[in-house]
Amino acid sequence: MKLILNNKVAVITGGSRGIGKAIAIRLAECGASIAIIYSGDADSAADVCSQITGAKAYKCDVSDFAAAKETVAAIVCAFGTIDILINNAGITRDGLIMSMKEDAFDRVIDINLKGAFNMIRHCAAVFAKKRSGKIINISSIAGIIGNAGQANYSASKAGLIGLTKATARELASRNVCCNAIAPGFISTDMTAEIGEDNPLMASIPLSRMGTPEEVAELAAFLCTADYITGEVIRIDGGLAT
Repeated sequence: MKLILNNKVAVITGGSRGIGKAIAIRLAECGASIAIIYSGDADSAADVCSQITGAKAYKCDVSDFAAAKETVAAIVCAFGTIDILINNAGITRDGLIMSMKEDAFDRVIDINLKGAFNMIRHCAAVFAKKRSGKIINISSIAGIIGNAGQANYSASKAGLIGLTKATARELASRNVCCNAIAPGFISTDMTAEIGEDNPLMASIPLSRMGTPEEVAELAAFLCTADYITGEVIRIDGGLAT
């Protein structure tokens, strides 16, 4: 099925690498105009933009409410509107609960969860005014089944699921769909230390990691789905089955 997103403007947070980069490229292939938000690596952001005609990159710490507001305003000014929001920005600060520092917990929650809220909060008026929009939050199976050593990350991703469901209910009357994608082990920088011979691979029924492109294909589908909202779709090779 050919997915068409012509004349749509998509904003992807954490869009300079990994899953975010793959989503940006895939949505552009479907015809969307692309704005990526990055927090630190300007070179990587510029590289993504070089691969997508007309794409623009915006540096922003999405956990900063005011900065997120300014960035959304700048994107609307440059592109005229926003049709799609992909909340992909995320970090890890792993550690066992008994030794985890407060800052490690707070920073992960601030970026992974509050950052998504900030972006939804500032895009909601744009969506409501035009009575259409798609929001996709990149959660994780860690938010569904938990993961030892990732209390902060699991909590942030579980929070994204609750945020997704509440947003779906609140904005449905404005014809805005909000869904979450829950990836398992995806081959990115974040999972680079997990080799194919790692015992974790044995717990995946399909016996391999997923690719960023596979997640991007699911995101592209949800961007065109008008009667799916409030859903959490796993893409994990059967890991959380």
